[in-house]
Amino acid sequence: MQGSTIDPSKTVVNYHHAAAATDSHHEEHHDFRILGLIVFLIAEGMIFMGLFIAYLTFRAVTPNWPPEGTPRLELLLPGINTTILIASSFVIHKADAAVKQNNISGLRTWFIATALMGAVFLGGQLYEYWHLEFGLKTNIFASTFYVLTGFHGLHVTFGLLLILAVLWRSLKPNHYNSEKHFGVEAAEIYWHFVDVVWIILFFLLYIL
Repeated sequence: MQGSTIDPSKTVVNYHHAAAATDSHHEEHHDFRILGLIVFLIAEGMIFMGLFIAYLTFRAVTPNWPPEGTPRLELLLPGINTTILIASSFVIHKADAAVKQNNISGLRTWFIATALMGAVFLGGQLYEYWHLEFGLKTNIFASTFYVLTGFHGLHVTFGLLLILAVLWRSLKPNHYNSEKHFGVEAAEIYWHFVDVVWIILFFLLYIL
């Protein structure tokens, strides 16, 4: 019985085929995290849409809106708050641009600025709550006002915590770079969502 022999050339060819198949597998791998985030924000947007529709319905069926005796809302502080929040969207975009250039120091600077602006916004909202002349149970307008702004404030708080988490993780060497920065993009997209929702809220509650 003759012993079997292994052809070295075939072994090399098989190795290259296996390596090519592995590379092809890696190339076909897709990152669906951004898609998942967008689906999540669509779901959140539908919740806000339901609240907007409820508010507009209450407004339509109530003879006087706001109901008589409801103090008018001041525009100065909410207007300043709105300006700060809108400006923060441009600031956080600077952070995204910085990380794509491997400028981690710039990423941290712009995220810190965004976090401070978000904190100022929340502080302004709490100040407004403290000085409002109506409470949660005063009337239907007051109830919807607190629900809408409070629910949005909760989202701003979550966004602020997300930004702080990205800042913390950026302290780890090479955690974020031009090729790997999902956390930065996710925080930016979420913050833009929060800003857009507030613009709609500001128009409905303070302008319309």
